[in-house]
Amino acid sequence: MLTYSYACDACGHHFDQLQSMKDKPIRKCPKCGKLKTRRLITGGGGILFKGSGFYQTDYRSKSYTDAAKKDKPETKPEPKAETKSETKPSGDKKKG
Repeated sequence: MLTYSYACDACGHHFDQLQSMKDKPIRKCPKCGKLKTRRLITGGGGILFKGSGFYQTDYRSKSYTDAAKKDKPETKPEPKAETKSETKPSGDKKKG
């Protein structure tokens, strides 16, 4: 079932109607009763999932996720810079 928007050219009344795709468009205006109603072209409604567990990646196939992993560039860890506390002292140790 889809929601269609209608407008009456006679009285200007706008209304929405829940109909099957197989149903014929409504011709009679529910407000004035004239046969001047036309179906409007609208942007439609998007699907909106609410609640936990509805993520776009939840229903991806295993082959899709494997291919996505292969497409990601590999990141190499950068070499760690030495700090003064990590450097070893050079030179001779005095024997005491």
